[in-house]
Amino acid sequence: MITLTRLSGSVFALNADLIERVDATPDTVVTLVDGKKYVVTDSVDQIVSAVRRHRGEIIAMSNVLAFEQPGHHAGHGGPSTHRTDEPRRLGTVTELTEVAAARRTSSES
Repeated sequence: MITLTRLSGSVFALNADLIERVDATPDTVVTLVDGKKYVVTDSVDQIVSAVRRHRGEIIAMSNVLAFEQPGHHAGHGGPSTHRTDEPRRLGTVTELTEVAAARRTSSES
């Protein structure tokens, strides 16, 4: 989900996967795949950046979470040592990227 701001100033979260297009007319209009439209204060560039960041977070989390699955091999040095009875803490994209890079480096050496 990405957060956007209506012209009234209220903030709402929108499922980025449902966005069909974003137009600047001069107000920014977000059109969803079902035809619903939202007029927002965010610029087209801000929305595109938010969607990219959101999708990057999903990819980063999926890479780390997939690595932590019990019995996961995929060339990463064998099964995970993550205990399944421990709650998982989701980190920032930067943290997840650093963890994934460190694991790749250690498995390559």
